[in-house]
Amino acid sequence: MLHLDSKLEDAVKELPPLRVKDLPMINTKEPEKYYELICNFVNKTKASLGVIWNTFEDLESLPLSTLSQQFSIPMFPIGPFHKYFPTNNTSSSSLIPQDQNCMSWLNKHKPKSVVYMSFGSVASITEAEFLEIAWGLVNSNYPFLWVVRLGLVCGHEWLGPLPNGFMENLEGRGYIVKWAPQQEILAHQAVGLFWTHNGWNSTLESVCEGVPMICMPCFTDQKVNARYVSHVWRVGLQLENGMERGEIERTIRKVMEDDDVEGNEIRDRALKLKEEAEVCLEKGGSSCSALERLVVHILSLVSFTFEAS
Repeated sequence: MLHLDSKLEDAVKELPPLRVKDLPMINTKEPEKYYELICNFVNKTKASLGVIWNTFEDLESLPLSTLSQQFSIPMFPIGPFHKYFPTNNTSSSSLIPQDQNCMSWLNKHKPKSVVYMSFGSVASITEAEFLEIAWGLVNSNYPFLWVVRLGLVCGHEWLGPLPNGFMENLEGRGYIVKWAPQQEILAHQAVGLFWTHNGWNSTLESVCEGVPMICMPCFTDQKVNARYVSHVWRVGLQLENGMERGEIERTIRKVMEDDDVEGNEIRDRALKLKEEAEVCLEKGGSSCSALERLVVHILSLVSFTFEAS
């Protein structure tokens, strides 16, 4: 069992750099069943013939090493998965129709000048949070592309809480869509910042394109991912004190502006991680080598099955 302190800000000594509030817990009336589920998941994994990870060695070398020692089964970090299948307008696996018009809008902007925001397909926010985000974006004076999914704002179908004339008064500086081709957007030269809920797919896609992040995790693994983005890889900042327009504006400016030392360091580290993600997929790279080992491992299992029969 983990040693948990009652204070949310306290560190979990068994899992640095996580704090109690970063743990991937789920609010449930039956915590015993949740614990049983996690134990079952771990036991089944240990009894498996190997684990395939959507990550790469340079990103998570220490956790992968620790897991290899604790589980004593083959580990195959062959990610990032999405880089094996380049996305285009016709091959997207998205279940929600994507607004491709935003790409034309991005083409009109200078490199690294646009804030891109998306909180995934499940997360929701309150009306008050939605308005603080909107005004924080406006006050930052940076162009923004914002994915506002249907049902994102509790109690509203779409953009109902925005004041009348809000978007019109921006004179094209803001663009809101219901869903977007995220991988294409993050790869676009105009995008300089990704404000994300830190689902693993979104986090990894941002890492692979060298785009710094503002972290706003909502639940489960998102909190762990956000902590790693901000305190291990240090390629982003986490909004720790809720949604307040002044804090939002300051955070955006810190990451985006050239004269901010911390922002410059974040951008430099993001670009370095991008390079490492590219190298890992090349011949001789860690993910390429892991994939080759996986193929050999699977073939050995198939051969064993035939011999046994």
